Amino acid sequence: MDQHLAEHVQRQQEWSRSNAPRAAKSRRRSRFFHREVDQLVASQVVPNSSVLDLGCADGSTLRACKAAPGWGIDLDADAIAQAREASPDLHFMSTPIEELAELPAPAPDYIVMSMLLDEVYDVQHVVRQVRRWSVPDTRVVIVTYSRLWRPFIRLAELLRIKARSAGENYVPWDEIENMIALEGFEVTKRLDGLLMPMRIPLISSFVNRWIAPLPIIRAFCLIRVTVARQVMRAGESVNSVSVVVAARNESGNIRELIMRTPMMAPEQELIFVEGNSTDDTWEVIQAAVAEMQHSTPMTLIAMQQTGKGKGDAVRAGFDRATGEVLMILDADLSVPPEELPQFVRALEEDRCEFANGSRLVYPMDDKAMRFLNLLGNKFFGYLFSYLLSQSVRDTLCGTKVLRKQDYERIIANRDFFGDFDPFGDFDLLFGASRLNLKIRDLPVHYKERTYGETNISRFSHGWLLLRMSNVAAARLKFVG
Repeated sequence: MDQHLAEHVQRQQEWSRSNAPRAAKSRRRSRFFHREVDQLVASQVVPNSSVLDLGCADGSTLRACKAAPGWGIDLDADAIAQAREASPDLHFMSTPIEELAELPAPAPDYIVMSMLLDEVYDVQHVVRQVRRWSVPDTRVVIVTYSRLWRPFIRLAELLRIKARSAGENYVPWDEIENMIALEGFEVTKRLDGLLMPMRIPLISSFVNRWIAPLPIIRAFCLIRVTVARQVMRAGESVNSVSVVVAARNESGNIRELIMRTPMMAPEQELIFVEGNSTDDTWEVIQAAVAEMQHSTPMTLIAMQQTGKGKGDAVRAGFDRATGEVLMILDADLSVPPEELPQFVRALEEDRCEFANGSRLVYPMDDKAMRFLNLLGNKFFGYLFSYLLSQSVRDTLCGTKVLRKQDYERIIANRDFFGDFDPFGDFDLLFGASRLNLKIRDLPVHYKERTYGETNISRFSHGWLLLRMSNVAAARLKFVG
């Protein structure tokens, strides 16, 4: 260990030993603050996941996250003793983070560093260790203070409301993001919270939950939660793709769609899911699959949904799919199938984990999207970008792509939101956000429909979108 780093660790240990009673008393006084922070962290963690908390103190964050299994590491031996007593089902060890050679937790789902990076001597060193301990599915959750609050934090320390440890540095969160980027991480989500760190009955909790996350106001919050993922140096090749097409009253597009869909992997299947058509779409699908199978390297599959709506059709198609990458393509050909390979490349090169098509970048055909629909799409794009804490310009574009293993994780956590989405787009977007998957927009061209009429109702479906926005707000944004 570097001499200066060793000296810093020794000072921290000496301070911890000599100030243990004071630190414990400070934690008790500020338990409202810590509970609010724990709730913010827990909102980013799926219950019953494996969680490693670096700088765990008394283990309250692990308990809030409902970690199973959970590991906590802290150099404060007294705090670790309290943690073991309060949570005998969790695992704790007292040691400096910097001295850890190997983790007691193999490949954790989450690594939490709550206000830890403000106390370490070399942030880069710790982040480098975390990178070594994480796997592609690991999510790193970092909690930092806002520099705007530094004078108030110093005042709280002078008044002994907050305990101050040796060598605190208050690294600003933009610098934290720069440091983690240098070690191969990228941010998947940012969550600001906590306007009132002191408890005022009925007021503080209300303000922290419902007021603090609002636009503009959130810039003044005390705490930022940053979620990051490891970016793979070399992407994984995609060997199989399943393209799911929900087809209702689209008989005039079926054959052309088969001819124009390019091969994107050595193994590829094109799955038509028909339901509740009033024209001959089902008969055309069956005939096209039988007649064209010999002329395409893709496997063509025809099936009918048992329920109603595009969302039900997408879920039925995904359940049938065998590809390692799952893709939705609208049957109206408004998004050219020839543009699909870029979505597979984005996953192969690990540019994202959820690729979302955006029709609002390139100029679109004159009659491709009605004016009110365009306004609605832009409005909901801004709204959902705010709610999901990731940029999503075009929520209703039918082209969405993700790996099957991530879709299966979304299914496993679907009860978190409930069965609310008749479109299928938001079930996936909300689920991806809940899992902190990296969502990235990919621009596509939007062409005028050449057969049939749109199945979108501007007003009734717009009302449904507002209701779904309410679900996202309650579950993803206003979480205190």
